[in-house]
Amino acid sequence: MSVLETIHGLLALAVENGASDIHIKSNKPAFLRMSGRLESVEMEPISPKEVKEFIEQSVPEEFYHTWTENRQVDYSYRVDGVGRFRVNGFLQRGLPSVVMRHVNDHPPTFKSLNIDAGTLGTLCEQKDGIILLCGSTGSGKSSTLAAMINHINHNFDKHIVTLEDPIEYTYTDVKSIINQREIGIDCPSFTQGMRAVLRQDPDVILVGEMRDKDTFETALQASETGHLVFGTLHASNAQQAIQRLFEFFPEERRIALQRQVAGALRAAITQKLLPALEGGGRVPVSETLVLDSLSRKVITEGNFEKIEAVMESNEDNGSKTFNQDLYRLVKNGMISKQDAMSNSPNPRQLEMNLKGIFLSSGGIVQ
Repeated sequence: MSVLETIHGLLALAVENGASDIHIKSNKPAFLRMSGRLESVEMEPISPKEVKEFIEQSVPEEFYHTWTENRQVDYSYRVDGVGRFRVNGFLQRGLPSVVMRHVNDHPPTFKSLNIDAGTLGTLCEQKDGIILLCGSTGSGKSSTLAAMINHINHNFDKHIVTLEDPIEYTYTDVKSIINQREIGIDCPSFTQGMRAVLRQDPDVILVGEMRDKDTFETALQASETGHLVFGTLHASNAQQAIQRLFEFFPEERRIALQRQVAGALRAAITQKLLPALEGGGRVPVSETLVLDSLSRKVITEGNFEKIEAVMESNEDNGSKTFNQDLYRLVKNGMISKQDAMSNSPNPRQLEMNLKGIFLSSGGIVQ
């Protein structure tokens, strides 16, 4: 059996069992990530030669030099009858490894992701500004972003341009026209793609990742000239996400930028995935900062430490903290109390909330 046949069989097994990721390490059997946990596959170890052969046979020609020169590479890979996968090939201790993520060709909906469409649906109606989806790798932010783009596609006549590395979900035009550009194949970089996109008459722009100053500056410019910009950022909460934007710039520019960012930002959504209590799979838990006059004032003045308090007191506009969402999910029987407590930024407060005790500016409310 060839290495491609072996890997294709492994990928089919992963899809059949609902695995999100496939881990292939030299001299080890493969592992599948199932409902957030790694489980080994009963198979012979895969040799370094076989792993290397798979990468070199599957990597697109445009990215072959990236693999040979940088010893790591990202690309998309499709297996007929099985599906499409986002691939990262890399070396560890001189030996090749591969991690592959199954990507559904059909973009998700809010319902399929167990997400309330209320706040996110309203944000999709914005005419301009920046909406950030934040979280660590594997937090589901790309899926949530895809559901938002899918929502726009089914409800509004827009021109949507995406810049992705690599393309994850593919869309079929419904009410919108969607052009998807893959970094390294359709354009050389996020920065150059962002510069070009403003000449492509977009209404909505999706930036796979806010990676540097130039990309974010162009996103700011686009948002201020009547475009709605979606982007992802690696951050663990709204405060960290907003502060990270200013890290792209030298200190002397940050004060002026605080007002600019406060005016352009529409929302910062940070997400995690927790094991579902019933039926397997995972459930998203999120923290959402929807910008209003108070939060804009906090950002303009650089009082970032007040962001959580602003979210906690602004549920009426769609804002919420992680604890508020964890409380909702536990009360609705969607996640366990143990998982909620271990993922809470403030377990003591959550414990009190679950007992019916809430703190307000006027004291304790029961």
